[in-house]
Amino acid sequence: MAVSVFDLFSIGIGPSSSHTVGPMRAALMFVSGIDLPRVARVRCELFGSLGATGHGHGSDKAVLLGLEGERPEDVDTASVPARVEAIRSSGRISLLGAHEIPFSFDDDLVLHRRKSLPLHPNGMTFAAYDASGAELAARTYYSVGGGFVKDESSADGPVISADTTPVAYPFRTAAELLAHCESSGLSVAGVMLANELSWRTEAEVRSGLLAIWAVMRDCVERGCAAEGVLPGGLRVPRRAKALHEKLLSEDGAHDPLYVMDWVSLFALAVNEENAAGGRVVTAPTNGAAGIIPAVLHYYAKFIPGASDDGVVDFLLTAAAVGVVLKETASISGAEVGCQGEVGSAAAMAAAGLTAVRGGSVAQVENAAEIALEHHLGLTCDPVGGLVQIPCIERNAVGSTKAIHASRMALQGDGTHVVHLDKVIKTMRETGADMHTKYKETARGGLALNVIEC
Repeated sequence: MAVSVFDLFSIGIGPSSSHTVGPMRAALMFVSGIDLPRVARVRCELFGSLGATGHGHGSDKAVLLGLEGERPEDVDTASVPARVEAIRSSGRISLLGAHEIPFSFDDDLVLHRRKSLPLHPNGMTFAAYDASGAELAARTYYSVGGGFVKDESSADGPVISADTTPVAYPFRTAAELLAHCESSGLSVAGVMLANELSWRTEAEVRSGLLAIWAVMRDCVERGCAAEGVLPGGLRVPRRAKALHEKLLSEDGAHDPLYVMDWVSLFALAVNEENAAGGRVVTAPTNGAAGIIPAVLHYYAKFIPGASDDGVVDFLLTAAAVGVVLKETASISGAEVGCQGEVGSAAAMAAAGLTAVRGGSVAQVENAAEIALEHHLGLTCDPVGGLVQIPCIERNAVGSTKAIHASRMALQGDGTHVVHLDKVIKTMRETGADMHTKYKETARGGLALNVIEC
């Protein structure tokens, strides 16, 4: 299957790509394919990680919005609480905004905390019934990370609507990607751009990526302006605004790590917005949405000669690494733990930064390998099922690790013993060995040991 840069970087809504964006898309897919006039009832069931942490991740709200016809990329985030409360209080929902039926939160939206579907931890089922109670349609979907949704539509198991568009340089592994670079003389970004031209013009790719960058900048700006506590019951205070004001009041002349405080700020701002259900760029997931924007802001603010061309090359390079990660392992915390989210984002960011700082293809691959290798085994254990603790700080730490990985790679000549494909294979195997309670269930690790107040 061909994967586009715009699959890996998509505009959505917080707090989770797999638990919020994916369920919203699945609900919309389901209701868009049924005979609305005949429908008198819909029933939605969420399983596995979706069921275990769905309330904290906003999965229930996302399903309702999807049923009403909303898309993650353009839903009005400010209207969500009032809309959900209106459905709850009225006991009615408007399918695709056009067909109103009764809806019960207790009976028609069920989150199974201890039951799972067989093929992926993020499973969900939807069923529609007529006025006599006869089933009109039933579908099973899996939210597999980054907002991607698989549809169990045949006896052969789940299939995703495969994009079979031929691309100039097809690749699944880092070795295949590097081979294309060597044979063509193109950079990693050049190979990715050549593939993107199968769908859109170069001008459209550029404008689309700069639009993604604009959303990232807006997200940081909003995060730096907001204050108070994050929703969900943990009473986690927003810190970005105070840190921003502090950094603006300092010149950093006597602090060698002053720049790294800015990097942490950028990541905190994005992930506080994500935790609050705001507009973010899935990069490649929402749980790790702060890392690539933070490192891109570092490039734009602190690297001499930074330009829009550099931003485009950064994102294309990062996306190429993301393709390999998604195709040969996973970017889903519910499947392989946080190594697949924060680890993947750090690898992508390290690769992008190395490219725009003049690194060779070998150095780009080395930077991604270093960043991912030192996230291996990272669990996903969100306290209270919320994308707040440890997720927000983890993005700040992951951002600085990505920068360090890039600097280490640039100080070498690209020669290294452990190659990216081997680290990705290790991540996949580690995720398979990892106990389920450490994979976005809120039943292990910090989620178990931190007392909720």
